[in-house]
Amino acid sequence: MNEIVDVVAPVEQEGTKAVVKSWYKSVGEAIAEGEPLVELETDKVAVEVPSPFTGVVAEILIDADGEAEPGGVLGRLHLVRLREGAGADVAPVKTSPAAVRAPQTASAAIVSHEHHLSPSVRRLVREHDLQPSLINGTGKGGRLTRGDVQAFIASGAAPRAAKSHEQPMVPTSAGPARQIPHDSMRRRIAEHMSHSVQTAPHVTAVFEADFSAIIAHRNAHKDEYIGRGAKLTFTAYFIAACVEAMKVTPTVNSRWCDDHLDVFEDINIGIGVALGDKGLIVPVIGRAQTRSHFEIAKELQTLTEKARNNALAPADVRGGTFSISNHGTSGSIVATPIIINQPQSAILGVGKLEKRVVVRTIDGADAILIRPMAFVSLTIDHRVLDGAQTNAWLTRFVEVIENWPLHAS
Repeated sequence: MNEIVDVVAPVEQEGTKAVVKSWYKSVGEAIAEGEPLVELETDKVAVEVPSPFTGVVAEILIDADGEAEPGGVLGRLHLVRLREGAGADVAPVKTSPAAVRAPQTASAAIVSHEHHLSPSVRRLVREHDLQPSLINGTGKGGRLTRGDVQAFIASGAAPRAAKSHEQPMVPTSAGPARQIPHDSMRRRIAEHMSHSVQTAPHVTAVFEADFSAIIAHRNAHKDEYIGRGAKLTFTAYFIAACVEAMKVTPTVNSRWCDDHLDVFEDINIGIGVALGDKGLIVPVIGRAQTRSHFEIAKELQTLTEKARNNALAPADVRGGTFSISNHGTSGSIVATPIIINQPQSAILGVGKLEKRVVVRTIDGADAILIRPMAFVSLTIDHRVLDGAQTNAWLTRFVEVIENWPLHAS
């Protein structure tokens, strides 16, 4: 006899809100225990919710783009109890149309094919409105890989028609414009940013840092790090310098509450990774204060690659206590204010590295030199931090960057 069971959203989620991105099964379709059933997306990460049991989809309560509360019921299954030794196949269950709502997603045929794809491949297919059955898979058992899809797109075989979510040109007072509806991630990011600005009074302090020491160290050690499995980037130095600066001003690593301040022992540093038009995601280097410089570099490489391949897990973006925005990689010299990643209390900004003329005192005399310089900023929640604390933190951060030992490992 079939029983009805609920499919619920995870109680713990990383992000301000979660929305249903897509359902992989339609009402009446069979599904095995552990098979992906529905994909949720927040402003930080997408996560698949597996089927808790073997059964048949009986009801979908939240359609695509609907908001999902933590622990809320997403849909229901007819639970199928298998006899001992029986196979996992189950027959579709006839469900009254009046009792269910069909999901507003892709066709059942496409969804059925896509549930065999990895999350990153599935997202790439949907972003380019591709039919997976038209692409030759080179993975195990003919499975599609991300490289297969990218090669298919590069070959020119992919259709060039406008994407289904793009609307035709429409007249406006400013002239013709093409309407592109916001996707769920962009909406979640917008809500998160607006909430931060409305919640925290933002104040930004800007210092300048000479990168000569870390450039020398990187040139001397990058081949060694690569040989040990880690690409050495400037961001690894920024993370290590943040850890040292937290020792001077621990309240930078905190969270404001109405009646107290939470100052965290662990320094969990989020790194903003741009996803092109899709926005920004912030994977987290956990417990950075316990890691060596090499360990930071290796973990940073792993998380950055996962972010760009849409392969981050919820745990990879969870628990951040401080963030870094390396906006200089895209050419920005100074950005202010950089919006704080709530509920954190501050965010570091690093501008574009440029050669600049500076004045230095050498043997008691002023000298004009050319140095690799960058502006670094700390945007703070002024409820938590004042100017003196902010400047003390930045002073120590710059000291660490400018005095990095050449032979440190």
